[in-house]
Amino acid sequence: MLHILEHSIIDSLKILPFLFVTYLIIEYIVHKSSGKISNGLKNYGIAGGALLGSLPQCGFSVAAANLYNNKLITTGTLIAVFISTSDEAIPVLLANSGSLGTVIKLLATKIILAVIAGLIADYAFSKFLNNNISDSQKHLKISHPHHCEHGVILPALKHTAKIYVYIIITMFIMELAISLVGEENLSKILMTNTIIQPAITGLVGLIPNCASSIILTQLHLSGSLSFGSAVAGLSTGAGVGLIVLFKARKSIRENIKIMLFIYVFSVIAGSVIQLIA
Repeated sequence: MLHILEHSIIDSLKILPFLFVTYLIIEYIVHKSSGKISNGLKNYGIAGGALLGSLPQCGFSVAAANLYNNKLITTGTLIAVFISTSDEAIPVLLANSGSLGTVIKLLATKIILAVIAGLIADYAFSKFLNNNISDSQKHLKISHPHHCEHGVILPALKHTAKIYVYIIITMFIMELAISLVGEENLSKILMTNTIIQPAITGLVGLIPNCASSIILTQLHLSGSLSFGSAVAGLSTGAGVGLIVLFKARKSIRENIKIMLFIYVFSVIAGSVIQLIA
């Protein structure tokens, strides 16, 4: 047990510097452009939502949920943001050497899927939001989880430390499971190379916690999850965006429909990718 923990810590230490640099860059970008987030979502619709959501920052899904709750974006734009969001997957992938190709492939795939899902959602839901927005709505200030007064270094350090702990725990659990269950049996449990796997990862992705995206990413890097299954799980995972949506919006039925649409679309997309990849 102690040997596995030691091994997990040593392995995760190798990616720590890359993880910090990644978050430092992300914090800098968000620090400089946080005021443009809501305008980008409002002005560029589904395509803008897909592009902004693909940036590795959970704040975009929160902003989208707030904008949707205030009737400033369509259902399709909201869903585009949620599907393109990958939470902590991109920083974790970037921190692992040799994963740049996977990052580009993942981002491109999720952006395309987000646009398609957004267009289908606006057509299927047939609920285009009211375009007669009042002046008070136009100048509505959207809360953002980042506090600019702290600069970029301190938030980057805090974020790195938090995710690093999650990575250690994830790697420890994975190595312990392999040690106790065996790699072959673990593959059977995870339904590796089966059409059912995207449905399972899609459920994992719905867990509103960054740990789910880290677990899915680590499992994909270890070879236990196919790319299609990883896409399915990371497409249903919208960070805390779904929590904000359910907390602020009174229509529980509509929220459930949105969540089910995201899940079904993500699982189907992941399954298709798994079959053709």
